[in-house]
Parts: sequence; structure tokens; C-alpha cells
Amino acid sequence: MLALGSDHGGYSLKEEVKKHLDKRGIAYKDFGAHSEESCDYPRMAQAPCEAVVKGECQLALLFCGTGIGISMAANKIKGIRAAVCSDTFSAKMTRAHNNANVLCMGGRVVGVGLAIELVDAFLDTEFEGERHARRVGQLADLEQKL
Repeated sequence: MLALGSDHGGYSLKEEVKKHLDKRGIAYKDFGAHSEESCDYPRMAQAPCEAVVKGECQLALLFCGTGIGISMAANKIKGIRAAVCSDTFSAKMTRAHNNANVLCMGGRVVGVGLAIELVDAFLDTEFEGERHARRVGQLADLEQKL
């Protein structure tokens, strides 16, 4: 199951991505926002990311106006490796090499067609492990410092 979350700036794109997930038969839990009413991206990132960390959801898709703010918020949560992507190569590589568990996109940056391509690239790519596992482990080590 996927966790979904957005602020008001990413709401419309999230709703379009949900239609695509429905067509693919991919289960998800939508943690909001549930309208374009103004809300704060740090708060909207928290619940979907916690669901990933707790194992309730495998991955998360997060949306805000640019994808940047919500990714910054997501990456503050221990165990989250969130990446903002606006090209399919990056969406694939962040899964294959970084074992990213959250894809972030900007509703004011990425169109619906590209967003669907990004989601498919992210979801359909597996972590390659091997030498990349060492580096992902080093990311986890950084979370323990300070």
C-alpha cells in the first residue's frame, strides 16, 4: 500500500495521480489534503511518512507546489529517504541507487502526464542493493549523529 499526502499546492496533482493508481489497481491511503484550502506542508508530510516508517505503507508519494518543501519536511523524519523528481531518470535512479521510499513532486512544476510517468518509474524500479546498500547505510548513520 502507498501513502499519499499533499498540501494545497499539490492537491490537484495528487488527485490526478490517484486516478492513475486506481487504473493500475494500486492500493493507497490518502492522508490529505482533501481540498485546495491552505495548509502547511510540514504537517502534511508527517502522517504519510510515519506510515512508511512504521511499515503500514511501503512507499509514499507527496505533493506540494514545488515538491521541495514537502521533501524537506519528509527528510526530517528518521527512516525517510525522500527525493524530489521532475524527470523519469531521477525517479528510477532514486529507487535503484538510493532506495528512496518517498517520491515528491510539485503540482506547480510537473504536469499530469509527466507525474504519471514519474510515479510509474518510481514504483516499477527495485533497489539494486550491493554497493548502493553501503551508501544507504551511511545515510542511516547520518541520522544518528547530532
